[in-house]
Amino acid sequence: MNARRGSIALASLAVFLLSAVLSAQNPPQPTKKLTKAEEKERDAIYALLNAGTTPDDLGLTWVRDDLLKASGNQQYVPFIVSFDAVESAVEEPDRVLAARRAVGRGTGRRRGCPAKKDEKKDDKKAPQQFAFEGLTPLAVTGSDGPNMRVSRSFAALPGTYEMIVVVKEATPEKTAKNAPPLKTSVLKKTIEVPDLWNGELNTSSVFVGRIDPLPAPLTPQQQMERPYAIGGMEITPEVTTKFTKKAELSTFMLIYNPKTNADNKPDILVEYNFYAKEAGAEKFFNKTNPQSLNAQTLPPQFDFAAGHQLQAGQAIPLGSFPEGDYRLEIKVTDKLANKTLTRDVNFSVAGS
Repeated sequence: MNARRGSIALASLAVFLLSAVLSAQNPPQPTKKLTKAEEKERDAIYALLNAGTTPDDLGLTWVRDDLLKASGNQQYVPFIVSFDAVESAVEEPDRVLAARRAVGRGTGRRRGCPAKKDEKKDDKKAPQQFAFEGLTPLAVTGSDGPNMRVSRSFAALPGTYEMIVVVKEATPEKTAKNAPPLKTSVLKKTIEVPDLWNGELNTSSVFVGRIDPLPAPLTPQQQMERPYAIGGMEITPEVTTKFTKKAELSTFMLIYNPKTNADNKPDILVEYNFYAKEAGAEKFFNKTNPQSLNAQTLPPQFDFAAGHQLQAGQAIPLGSFPEGDYRLEIKVTDKLANKTLTRDVNFSVAGS
């Protein structure tokens, strides 16, 4: 094989996903009568959500957010944050609390639709819109050395949202004399939520990471704590794009709104082209075999009307990649609609 031009050996992922569209509703939180101490803790958390200050005793950091379709013309936004476990009481999970709130800006009008004069006046009077807010005990989903990761999600219509995340040490039942103040972090992040339901060819985020089947449906509590569980599978996203030559670059995405034929089948071609970054420029390095998603390659029962989703992805061994920086260009072509879009994944390869 020509190392510069040949087709890279790869393991293809399944090319279809027989599952319903994600529910637009966040999983319901467990309900129970709160004690006076719990009510006091809740009030302290919401005071932090409402305050304009952003203390950061725990090094709270936004790691990533992703985008998929949900039902009801909404979009599903799972996200990951991390904080410094050394600075917290994370060894006692019930002593650390996490809260989040998604605040919509404006009236949720679709982007690109200008407001009328009287609508602008109403916008100024309108209260803030909370797409979602919730308070839960901390559930740690992974770690990066001393940093602990927490995953949550929200669903929303297209628009601009300010995500507010609070991580706080819980108040002890008995406070020792001269005890240090409880550590708290408040993080704000602006998120643009596009419209994945507008009928135009589009995709979910491109996920780089591991995909595992779920042995059983998750409970509402588990789903809230594991928002990257989608249908019958769970994605474990990579939080870094730095890989060794022994690793694989595994990608996954869902393709939305393709044109279909009379049998409700699409005709999609997905191409994977790799470019090496050298001295501020790019040079074509290699490509894999393209994926065809059509009536001949999809299972006979595949049907968008039944809620099936179109999935693409590949797992590419990096052993033949010299050390350096790369860009993977994923090109999606809808042959029936004569439309094309591209998605990029930037990554680097090191020797060990």
